[in-house]
Amino acid sequence: MQERARIVDILRDFAEVHRLVHELAAQHTRGELRFPKVTALIGEDEASVLFRLKERCHALFRDPANSERRPSHREALFDLAVGSLFHESMKLRENLYQREVYGPRVRALHSGAGQESKALFDEFEKMLGAVGQRLDEAVREVEALTQRTADLLRLLLAEASDDGCARFLTERAHEVEAIFGAPLAALLEESHGSVARGLASAGRSYLASGSFEAAADRLGRALREPDAEPGLAQLRDCAQGLQAYVKRDYATSVRHLADWAQGDPGDERLRGLVRDVLHGIAQLAGADEGTVERARSLLADVPASPADAGLGDLA
Repeated sequence: MQERARIVDILRDFAEVHRLVHELAAQHTRGELRFPKVTALIGEDEASVLFRLKERCHALFRDPANSERRPSHREALFDLAVGSLFHESMKLRENLYQREVYGPRVRALHSGAGQESKALFDEFEKMLGAVGQRLDEAVREVEALTQRTADLLRLLLAEASDDGCARFLTERAHEVEAIFGAPLAALLEESHGSVARGLASAGRSYLASGSFEAAADRLGRALREPDAEPGLAQLRDCAQGLQAYVKRDYATSVRHLADWAQGDPGDERLRGLVRDVLHGIAQLAGADEGTVERARSLLADVPASPADAGLGDLA
């Protein structure tokens, strides 16, 4: 897994941690928190999102196989914060276990114990009597540490942002605004330098993954910004053309792809994808001879990429 992809995974996992922590805190306040409900947050294997987050951070920021890469101060601090959050959450889990599982077992045994065990059960009761206070403290500490860790992650995104991070921010805007306490526009400016660049970055991520409708949306929103970069309109035309093909609107697809081809179709992967689409339209459009001819004509204008060099043009 490449480092950039790991940053996105860390962001995604932390969003889940943030959600679960606040759900558990609300359940605790209402007196509804039970031990089984904490297992999705904290545990000692991959079933726990906080365990996964801790392991991802260690793999990225403490990778012994990459001796040449030293973590930045923010990365090292974030890794430490996640580790601390994991251990504090384990304390919460342990206190809840004592209250929900261990305590009832102790009291069940106490009812049948003799005088010789009184001193031991007195210690048990003393320990269990303090569980409620310790649990309150643990919940408060985990909540506070989660917010401090979110503050660090916000700073870290400014160092390590990429197309996938921008995509996540725009895809789950309300959630990340709640996590980081800032509007989406501010987060995109911090992580990508401007709203336009952040939206364009998200659009490229969607386009690369085949989410053409979302790509067209993000690229269109970027174009409405005053500092939109050159070439975005062409990229949006490509996304719109590919989405129209998915919807089987072949005439609209060819029209948008023709607009895209008027610029410099330099992206080799997109060229190959567009050529595949044009081949498909020429074969599938059938009765619409005008669309077939336009697809064939456009196909001749789109340079072949090495990946599709063996396909050949339709005559």
